[in-house]
Amino acid sequence: MAHAAEWKKEEVNDLKELIRTHSVVGMANLADIPAPQLQKMRQNLKDTTVIKMSRKTLMSLALSESEKSNIDVLGEHMEGQPALIFTDMNPFKLFKILEASKTAAPAKAGSIAPSDIVVPKGDTAFNPGPILGELQKAGIPAKIEKGKIVITKDKVIVAEGEAVPRDVAGILTRLDIQPMEVGIDLLAAYEDETVYTSDLLTIDEEKTLFDVQKAFSQALNLSVNASVYTKEAMPIIIQNAQAKAINLALNAEIFTSKTIDLLLSKAYSQMLALASDLSGINDKALDDELLKKLKSRPKAVEVKEEEKEEPKEDEEEEEEDKEEEAAAGLGALFG
Repeated sequence: MAHAAEWKKEEVNDLKELIRTHSVVGMANLADIPAPQLQKMRQNLKDTTVIKMSRKTLMSLALSESEKSNIDVLGEHMEGQPALIFTDMNPFKLFKILEASKTAAPAKAGSIAPSDIVVPKGDTAFNPGPILGELQKAGIPAKIEKGKIVITKDKVIVAEGEAVPRDVAGILTRLDIQPMEVGIDLLAAYEDETVYTSDLLTIDEEKTLFDVQKAFSQALNLSVNASVYTKEAMPIIIQNAQAKAINLALNAEIFTSKTIDLLLSKAYSQMLALASDLSGINDKALDDELLKKLKSRPKAVEVKEEEKEEPKEDEEEEEEDKEEEAAAGLGALFG
């Protein structure tokens, strides 16, 4: 810049100083933003952000001469009416704030539709007249009903990515349809030698939160099953160890303060089951107290006679053998 105008040198030096003194530098597009709205945005961001518009060549020079590594890559993202944004705010937070500040605006001839522009079905405020022909000429299905012009069905009038024709732009304005968004487009942001493009800065917060929660759950499950001792995993690992210890003590019939009640309950159930089997063979083998306990148990559902299958001859003989063996066993037990 040996032969450059003095003001250009000062401009580049000012930009380089702003780059040096801010941790985050963004490249934005300010095209098609009305001056009053841009002024309002500057006012809202003045405490945290500096927006600097300059010539493309001067911004590129300031970026390339900066001491910050890799920041010159921002120069590859200049579009429309470029401007540099300087802040110490997290680039993701900056992107979110700028997106939230955007407002609806009418379509202009030649504007690129950000998404499908739809004229919805329903009544309009128009009385019958030339406007009906204009709507139909623009491809909007309309007719007269009860003294008013009515759009008969939803109509995509401009597809996403297509330019808005002049006549369509006029119709959309008259229908009070504002399909465009006006605001600062953050195209890329630099922080700690990394350049984040707009697609990376666009975050679905609900999905991100779900992914983080899912990752935490999977990590916790892994640490529990691998017995990796962390603050989050330790309570679960201890609970699992306690459950396994109690289960082992129950199966090994080890008497502890935790197992004694369970073991007694198990023994009681087994006693009643054995007594029930014995009562079916010989009621006299049981004392009155045990018989009373058996009678107080919930009765099993009775099977109707017609639903019972007749025992086969071999099964009858086998049952008789079992009864004889059981009676012999009782004799040995009770004398």
